[in-house]
Amino acid sequence: MKRSILMAAALLLGASAAQAAPVDDLLAEYQSQGAGPFSAKAGKTFWTKGFPNPDGGAARSCATCHTGDPRKGGQHADTGKLIDPLAPSVNPQRLTDPAFMAKWLKRNGTWVTGAELSPQIKGDVLTYLRNL
Repeated sequence: MKRSILMAAALLLGASAAQAAPVDDLLAEYQSQGAGPFSAKAGKTFWTKGFPNPDGGAARSCATCHTGDPRKGGQHADTGKLIDPLAPSVNPQRLTDPAFMAKWLKRNGTWVTGAELSPQIKGDVLTYLRNL
């Protein structure tokens, strides 16, 4: 019994460490571009901040598709495609691939705000998601 608990704890710690490295790599990249320190609070504020929709529809935010709680699944506002939770605390596959994260921060950030996100905002959002 004790051995099983220790094995489970080791697996969880290993998974957390594996998730931390890709996020840390991106945060270091953003810091090299002059960003930081990063704030989970600022990331949460950005997550729900509405930006004008260029089509004249309702304002857009990250929460428009991903919900106000990234630990829950969402649905894309235009396509209706279901979106798995973004928080690695409930979806360990998230935040594990730096290239994938960079691609989607660029694409989705542009969709939400109308412009590419700054390194500071990207770092704040990743810090927020990682800390959930």
